Amino acid sequence: MNVWDFHRSPASVALMLAFGREQGLAPETLLAGTRLSEAQLADPDTLLSSAQELRVVAQLLQALGHPPGLGLAVGARYRFSDYGLWGYGLITCPTAGDALALALRFLALSHAFTTIAYREEGPLGVLGFGAPDVAPGLQRFLVERDLAGAAVLLQEVAGADVPLAWLRLQAPRPAARGRPAPVLDQPIAGAVPQWGAPDTSLAFDRRLLARPLPQANALTLAQCEQLCAQLLEQRRARLGTAQQVRQALAGRGATPGRGELAALARQLHLSERTLKRRLQAEGTSLRALQAEARRTQALTLLADARLSLGEVADRLGFADLSSFSQAFKRWEGVSPRAYRQRVD
Repeated sequence: MNVWDFHRSPASVALMLAFGREQGLAPETLLAGTRLSEAQLADPDTLLSSAQELRVVAQLLQALGHPPGLGLAVGARYRFSDYGLWGYGLITCPTAGDALALALRFLALSHAFTTIAYREEGPLGVLGFGAPDVAPGLQRFLVERDLAGAAVLLQEVAGADVPLAWLRLQAPRPAARGRPAPVLDQPIAGAVPQWGAPDTSLAFDRRLLARPLPQANALTLAQCEQLCAQLLEQRRARLGTAQQVRQALAGRGATPGRGELAALARQLHLSERTLKRRLQAEGTSLRALQAEARRTQALTLLADARLSLGEVADRLGFADLSSFSQAFKRWEGVSPRAYRQRVD
């Protein structure tokens, strides 16, 4: 089961908008190009695509200048109530171990983009976080956010007295710059992040899994499990073919390659002919969706001042900078250089 296959709750984007507002950012800045409004985010029936949430993330990073540790700062703000039924199901489990099993079973209902897996190392239980296949800046943010969010959630579910054996990130410690204030070495759920580690993970004493949870309720848990299963199917069923392709392109990266149509058709369990026909019926094409995905990634990469324009063009799969500049002018009405100067 892949998180890219499902629509998502608006709660995560709403939280990022609130964070951005504290930094002086207008909601319209973060929602630009997403076809979303604040009113929609307040509607419990609204569902978002992964691509829409990723665009908000990209625009938050761009507006704040890609400050290191931003994902940690945002992730530490998530609470179990931000996860809806999934979060309430966790706190009504009989033990922390049952909550962990439920969390992994219905992980697609969380806000995670990383691949989360549980393993055991001697007396420790370890949750590992695999980076999603997205642009580097987005990847760093999502890994940090999911790690910090999981650490906070663990303490909310199992108890504030639960110590973490470690909270570590595979990425090297970045230099502090930008805003908001760096949180690179501040404790999260009682643990100071370890940078440059062998993997990205958090660890705890395995004996914690046997701990009874104070708000356990068998009836409420059964209802939550039933509703979570139904919600998964509903979210997947409402995903049209074009949106599924958008999700897949976001997960695979925006650079088009040979055999893209065949690969996407296999992923969606369709023939190539059926995939093209369904996209046409929805008023679009694979070529248009690829251009849309490349445009989104271009905006993200241009916000990273460490990348030259040539490097951005190369990462997007353009033959040269001139080809990229022409395409970007069609998308945004200005050259990549002018766009970068405007947002700096």
